[in-house]
Amino acid sequence: MDAAGSEVEEECAQYAGQSQSGFITTQGGKLLCSKIIHLIHNNNVKSQVSKVLHECELKMYKSVAFPAIGTGQAGQRPAKVADNMLDAIVEFASKRSVQHLKKIKIVIFQTNMVRDFYESMKKREYSDSSTTDSWPSQVKSSFLCKNERTEKKKPGILEKKVDLATFQICGESQENVDATESWIKNLILKEQLENIISDELIENFDDRQIDALADLQRRKHVTIQLENQLSPHRIKISGINRDVYFVSVEVQKMIQKKKDAEEERSKAELVYNLVEWRYPGSNDSFVPFDKLTNMQLEDAKIAKKPHLIVQINKNNYKVDLNTLQANDDQGKTINIQRVPKNEGKL
Repeated sequence: MDAAGSEVEEECAQYAGQSQSGFITTQGGKLLCSKIIHLIHNNNVKSQVSKVLHECELKMYKSVAFPAIGTGQAGQRPAKVADNMLDAIVEFASKRSVQHLKKIKIVIFQTNMVRDFYESMKKREYSDSSTTDSWPSQVKSSFLCKNERTEKKKPGILEKKVDLATFQICGESQENVDATESWIKNLILKEQLENIISDELIENFDDRQIDALADLQRRKHVTIQLENQLSPHRIKISGINRDVYFVSVEVQKMIQKKKDAEEERSKAELVYNLVEWRYPGSNDSFVPFDKLTNMQLEDAKIAKKPHLIVQINKNNYKVDLNTLQANDDQGKTINIQRVPKNEGKL
């Protein structure tokens, strides 16, 4: 209050007793902010944080900074305060109606409390690792007068929306702040992993695979980078250990599906060079099935299956592989043909 100046004190005195929401709002005074929200003492930290966040959204404020509420004269345990504050922030950030409030800072003056807040965030990530656009995806630190630098977007990195949690740490000296910064970074790095997957089929990834990668990146705490300047192409996955492992397995499954599809297409091409299955077209002519259906019909015949369901002109037909007749759902019957292209090899 002393730092804010006498004008803020006078405003507080003026509005005292008028609060109906558990807080009053004054001008920022001499502090580097436009408004100050003064909380009336209440042991329910989560409720207080929630009220402030909703007030900020209602007033269309872009950012808000909290101290570690209740850890001073109120004497609440820092670990409990951390859980309550972060619970309130997560619940608020998960609402689709939030449009204006973009940045939430927690200012920690006591170095020993940093671990409590870090452990609370870490615990929450493990308990809710599937949340889309989860806000703890990235932790950003600002210390004393160090300027924030905007990281340039690297080519090949999928777009990712990240809600930042900012820890602003103040200390008695630059040496103490630097030591705390190093300590926090080490904690974060212990949870980080990088994995690189190389495969020629990555080059053939289409929009479906790219969309799947983007979805994985949104749901998990990872950054996925496509390195298409190298041969073979590579996918670099960076992030929290367990999520890197999960995403790596999913990428390998995508590559395997591509590999299976390529092998199926090659086999279909080979079968098509040997035999051609046809269905009736216009003017008493016969039309070749597509190569994959052609292969499926031939495989079914070789396996001595009695029937196979195929599509002809977007309608399902049940093909009798002995009589070479096909019936649709309305009972319509048509004849199909099997034409060997090289009798000597069949």
